[in-house]
Amino acid sequence: MIYVDADACPVKAEAEKVASRHLERLAFVSNGGLRPSENPLVEMIYVPDGPDEADKWIAERAGRGDVVVTGDIPLAARCIEGGARVVRHNGEIFTPKNIGTILATRDLMADLRAADPFRQGGGRPFTKADRSRFLEALDRELNAARRERTA
Repeated sequence: MIYVDADACPVKAEAEKVASRHLERLAFVSNGGLRPSENPLVEMIYVPDGPDEADKWIAERAGRGDVVVTGDIPLAARCIEGGARVVRHNGEIFTPKNIGTILATRDLMADLRAADPFRQGGGRPFTKADRSRFLEALDRELNAARRERTA
Protein backbone atom coordinates (compact mmCIF):
# COMPACT_ATOMS: atom_id res chain seq x y z
CA MET A 1 0.00 0.00 0.00
CA ILE A 2 1.14 3.54 -0.74
CA TYR A 3 -0.05 6.28 1.62
CA VAL A 4 0.20 9.87 0.39
CA ASP A 5 0.02 12.84 2.75
CA ALA A 6 -1.96 14.61 0.07
CA ASP A 7 -2.93 18.08 1.29
CA ALA A 8 0.08 19.89 -0.15
CA CYS A 9 1.56 17.08 -2.22
CA PRO A 10 2.94 18.21 -5.61
CA VAL A 11 3.36 14.63 -6.92
CA LYS A 12 -0.11 13.09 -6.64
CA ALA A 13 -0.31 12.31 -10.36
CA GLU A 14 3.15 10.73 -10.31
CA ALA A 15 2.27 8.59 -7.27
CA GLU A 16 -0.87 7.39 -9.04
CA LYS A 17 1.14 6.59 -12.18
CA VAL A 18 3.63 4.44 -10.22
CA ALA A 19 0.84 2.74 -8.24
CA SER A 20 -0.95 1.86 -11.47
CA ARG A 21 2.19 0.46 -13.06
CA HIS A 22 2.77 -1.75 -10.01
CA LEU A 23 -0.94 -2.54 -9.49
CA GLU A 24 -0.51 -1.24 -5.94
CA ARG A 25 -3.27 0.28 -3.80
CA LEU A 26 -2.86 3.98 -3.11
CA ALA A 27 -4.51 6.11 -0.41
CA PHE A 28 -4.58 9.90 -0.75
CA VAL A 29 -5.15 11.18 2.80
CA SER A 30 -6.31 14.78 3.25
CA ASN A 31 -8.66 17.13 5.03
CA GLY A 32 -10.73 17.38 1.84
CA GLY A 33 -10.77 19.41 -1.29
CA LEU A 34 -9.18 16.78 -3.50
CA ARG A 35 -10.87 15.66 -6.67
CA PRO A 36 -11.64 11.91 -6.51
CA SER A 37 -9.73 9.64 -8.85
CA GLU A 38 -11.52 7.23 -11.15
CA ASN A 39 -8.64 4.78 -10.77
CA PRO A 40 -9.92 1.69 -8.89
CA LEU A 41 -6.55 1.38 -7.11
CA VAL A 42 -6.92 4.84 -5.57
CA GLU A 43 -8.80 5.47 -2.35
CA MET A 44 -9.57 8.99 -1.17
CA ILE A 45 -9.42 9.27 2.62
CA TYR A 46 -10.88 12.45 4.08
CA VAL A 47 -9.99 13.04 7.72
CA PRO A 48 -11.51 15.67 10.03
CA ASP A 49 -10.11 19.19 9.97
CA GLY A 50 -7.52 19.76 12.60
CA PRO A 51 -3.80 19.80 13.09
CA ASP A 52 -2.05 16.63 12.04
CA GLU A 53 -5.23 14.55 11.52
CA ALA A 54 -3.97 13.19 8.19
CA ASP A 55 -0.58 12.49 9.77
CA LYS A 56 -2.19 10.58 12.63
CA TRP A 57 -4.33 8.53 10.23
CA ILE A 58 -1.31 7.55 8.12
CA ALA A 59 1.01 6.84 11.07
CA GLU A 60 -1.57 4.54 12.68
CA ARG A 61 -1.78 2.38 9.54
CA ALA A 62 1.56 2.47 7.72
CA GLY A 63 3.91 -0.39 8.51
CA ARG A 64 6.30 -2.93 7.09
CA GLY A 65 5.74 -3.40 3.37
CA ASP A 66 4.10 0.03 2.94
CA VAL A 67 5.45 3.21 1.37
CA VAL A 68 4.54 6.69 2.62
CA VAL A 69 4.91 9.86 0.54
CA THR A 70 5.30 12.97 2.70
CA GLY A 71 7.37 16.08 3.25
CA ASP A 72 6.40 16.12 6.93
CA ILE A 73 9.48 15.10 8.90
CA PRO A 74 7.75 14.14 12.18
CA LEU A 75 5.29 12.00 10.20
CA ALA A 76 8.21 10.41 8.35
CA ALA A 77 9.84 9.54 11.68
CA ARG A 78 6.65 7.94 13.01
CA CYS A 79 6.19 5.89 9.84
CA ILE A 80 9.80 4.70 9.84
CA GLU A 81 9.36 3.70 13.48
CA GLY A 82 6.37 1.61 12.36
CA GLY A 83 8.46 -0.12 9.69
CA ALA A 84 7.27 1.74 6.58
CA ARG A 85 9.48 3.15 3.85
CA VAL A 86 9.20 6.93 3.35
CA VAL A 87 9.80 9.09 0.27
CA ARG A 88 9.80 12.89 0.17
CA HIS A 89 8.24 14.69 -2.82
CA ASN A 90 11.67 15.51 -4.25
CA GLY A 91 12.80 11.87 -4.21
CA GLU A 92 14.76 12.04 -0.96
CA ILE A 93 14.45 8.84 1.05
CA PHE A 94 13.92 9.03 4.80
CA THR A 95 15.58 6.06 6.52
CA PRO A 96 16.19 4.87 10.08
CA LYS A 97 19.81 6.01 9.63
CA ASN A 98 19.11 9.59 8.50
CA ILE A 99 15.82 10.53 10.17
CA GLY A 100 17.42 11.53 13.49
CA THR A 101 19.73 14.04 11.82
CA ILE A 102 16.90 15.36 9.64
CA LEU A 103 14.65 15.84 12.71
CA ALA A 104 17.45 17.60 14.61
CA THR A 105 18.14 19.92 11.67
CA ARG A 106 14.44 20.71 11.36
CA ASP A 107 14.25 21.59 15.06
CA LEU A 108 17.40 23.72 14.88
CA MET A 109 16.07 25.68 11.91
CA ALA A 110 12.74 26.24 13.71
CA ASP A 111 14.65 27.62 16.71
CA LEU A 112 16.73 29.91 14.49
CA ARG A 113 13.61 31.24 12.76
CA ALA A 114 11.93 31.85 16.12
CA ALA A 115 15.00 33.72 17.42
CA ASP A 116 15.25 35.96 14.34
CA PRO A 117 11.83 36.99 13.00
CA PHE A 118 13.50 38.85 10.12
CA ARG A 119 15.26 35.73 8.87
CA GLN A 120 14.33 35.31 5.23
CA GLY A 121 14.28 32.11 3.31
CA GLY A 122 12.34 29.04 2.60
CA GLY A 123 12.67 26.01 0.43
CA ARG A 124 13.90 26.08 -3.09
CA PRO A 125 11.34 25.80 -5.90
CA PHE A 126 10.08 22.35 -6.88
CA THR A 127 11.62 21.36 -10.24
CA LYS A 128 11.16 18.86 -13.04
CA ALA A 129 14.32 17.15 -11.79
CA ASP A 130 12.68 16.76 -8.36
CA ARG A 131 9.65 15.20 -10.02
CA SER A 132 11.86 12.78 -11.95
CA ARG A 133 13.84 11.84 -8.81
CA PHE A 134 10.54 11.23 -7.01
CA LEU A 135 9.32 8.83 -9.71
CA GLU A 136 12.56 6.85 -9.55
CA ALA A 137 12.63 6.82 -5.73
CA LEU A 138 9.00 5.74 -5.37
CA ASP A 139 9.50 2.96 -7.88
CA ARG A 140 12.62 1.75 -6.04
CA GLU A 141 11.02 1.95 -2.57
CA LEU A 142 7.88 0.21 -3.77
CA ASN A 143 9.96 -2.67 -5.14
CA ALA A 144 11.84 -2.90 -1.83
CA ALA A 145 8.58 -2.82 0.14
CA ARG A 146 7.18 -5.61 -2.02
CA ARG A 147 10.27 -7.72 -1.27
CA GLU A 148 9.78 -7.08 2.46
CA ARG A 149 6.20 -8.32 2.25
CA THR A 150 7.25 -11.59 0.66
CA ALA A 151 10.29 -12.19 2.91
